[in-house]
Amino acid sequence: MAEEFDVEAMTARFRSRAAAVRRRGVPPVEGDERRRIMEQMQLDYMDFAILGDAEGSLDDGVLSLRIDLRPPEDRKQPAPDQP
Repeated sequence: MAEEFDVEAMTARFRSRAAAVRRRGVPPVEGDERRRIMEQMQLDYMDFAILGDAEGSLDDGVLSLRIDLRPPEDRKQPAPDQP
């Protein structure tokens, strides 16, 4: 299976899921339940968006994801462990 795995396709699916969460409507509920749903939607979006931004590689059957969490203005310079 490792040879068939497409890392780019996986990250594209996560970007698509993040976009779907943003488009998703909120069910007609009120109060605490609505707040919980909204919080979960925000967490889902954040998780999907982070994974969708990942740079991935598959080496010897090991999937590695590199995710730059620095602010966009700081991303032009290499990460501290990069040359």
